[in-house]
Amino acid sequence: MKEEQHQFLRLLGQLPARLTAEQAAWVLNCQPHDMPILVAARLLKPLGNPSPYNVKFFAASELLDQIQDRTWLAKVTNALNLHWQKKNAAKKNRRINGLPNGHVTAFEDDRNERDNSSTVDR
Repeated sequence: MKEEQHQFLRLLGQLPARLTAEQAAWVLNCQPHDMPILVAARLLKPLGNPSPYNVKFFAASELLDQIQDRTWLAKVTNALNLHWQKKNAAKKNRRINGLPNGHVTAFEDDRNERDNSSTVDR
């Protein structure tokens, strides 16, 4: 935000009516990359019907009402925790089963083929 906008909003004494995902994340005390997770979990609804590639805006009044609800905040926290637990578990499984990026080395691939062919021959 530009300094002029900050000065105007301070004079106005309130948030803008529409918040970007980053601004909404500030209000929720979470990271901007967490916002799509909350939208996918249907805990936040962007204004209008933006396409997946458009900038999403959120209603400040709605967000301010929601942050007063302890149950809703618990759902937000649980949704974020669950998402990152799944993502970290998948990353850990990729490291266990192969290289960090999910690829298998040629040696492991040969070994897997031999293991599979020996079970077929039996």
